[in-house]
Amino acid sequence: MSAGLLTRRLAERIVGSDPLKDAQALEAARAGVLDWLASTLAARDDAGADSITAALGISMLGAGTGDSSVPGRPGRLAALDAALVNGYLSHALDYDDVHESVRGHPSAVILSALLAEAEERRSTGSDFLAAYVVGVETMCRLGLALGPKPYEVGWHSTSLLGVLAAAAACCRLARLSANTTVRALGLAVTQAGGLRVHFGTQVKPLHAGLAARSGLLAMRLAEAGITGAEEPLEGPLGFFAALGGVDAKPEKTTEDWGEPWQIAEPGLWFKRYPCCSASHHAADAAMTIHAACGADISAINRVIVSFPPGGDAALIVSEPKTGVEGRFSVEYVIAAALADGELGIGTFADKPIRPDLLALAAKVQRRYDTDIVPAPNAMPKGRFTIVSVIYADGSTHTERVDCPRGAPGHPLTQEERTAKYADAVRGLSPAWQELPGKVGRLEQLADLYTLLPDI
Repeated sequence: MSAGLLTRRLAERIVGSDPLKDAQALEAARAGVLDWLASTLAARDDAGADSITAALGISMLGAGTGDSSVPGRPGRLAALDAALVNGYLSHALDYDDVHESVRGHPSAVILSALLAEAEERRSTGSDFLAAYVVGVETMCRLGLALGPKPYEVGWHSTSLLGVLAAAAACCRLARLSANTTVRALGLAVTQAGGLRVHFGTQVKPLHAGLAARSGLLAMRLAEAGITGAEEPLEGPLGFFAALGGVDAKPEKTTEDWGEPWQIAEPGLWFKRYPCCSASHHAADAAMTIHAACGADISAINRVIVSFPPGGDAALIVSEPKTGVEGRFSVEYVIAAALADGELGIGTFADKPIRPDLLALAAKVQRRYDTDIVPAPNAMPKGRFTIVSVIYADGSTHTERVDCPRGAPGHPLTQEERTAKYADAVRGLSPAWQELPGKVGRLEQLADLYTLLPDI
């Protein structure tokens, strides 16, 4: 692709797309908004949000002044502050959606920035949803173009790609020109970052908040006239060269744009468990074994969990001490599923792990198998997980999962998604319990400021 064209071609697609003509994309966007709300509301009491607002100089969340909501918490904030807090909260439990093309979490970043800006601008529901679809498309196409190298060497895709996606979505929402959108993408590129070393800590969800805020800020700076390089994506010093090197395929950024829309195909992965999606295959397998064999973990001698090489790259914690660290430990996820038969929010609370679960987790051994062929419907592609529990009497129970529950190909039912939201709003007013109906008609809403109930 000729120098100077890639970012402009991307910008033209961002501002010129009309994704709501696609019924599948519209339906997927509504579902994504509801799941994002459930993930954010479930974390509304997370202490990290209080620390963030304190750092912003806001002693109580309700003391902020602005037009932008933090779902489930009192008061409204300035849009940039709300984007930061919402990004953190929506990713705090690792309960938010995932996308295979991103190898990360699109909605935690994109919707956190979009809701903050849409409320302040008094945007319509249709503009909000269209911007969301375009933001997801941008993030996914950039993920496909950049390739796996950045993630493998330690970058966190959610923040690395999310800042550009948030900027793109906000530019589409604000109906900015292609010229201004090029500038916004350049401002977003130079703020991209985030390291996987922080997985299992508060900094991981903070990545989503920082990316949401930075993406929104990039749009606002571009709208205000700040200029940068004409071609920030391509070239020897551009985004792809710096992060993807020779393995990057920049042409995939705009190739097949919206055909189909990535939010619908392969689609968002709505989580059944509040932990890293890379552990969900093992979680499903262990839950099946628990149902078949019962909860007597004292009879377990050892557990072998097998992956394809790299299949556990996100699961960087092998000896967790707290439930938060346990979100990124396949050993802990398997132990909790085998012992308790459930993996809820309490399983991953910020408190010491029970001694019995620590003892069982220590019996879990990771293995890698290059000979096993993943199933055609594997999600993500090329993945599988096999859990074998060996009992003291010599018997073994083995379960294999290639496509876990919630992933495209094995999606949660409408009832399960509704139940996830209902659980998240437990204790809130009836107006919150009625919100799914409004989200189901979101494209008809005239003013996003009126979407969320007050606290």
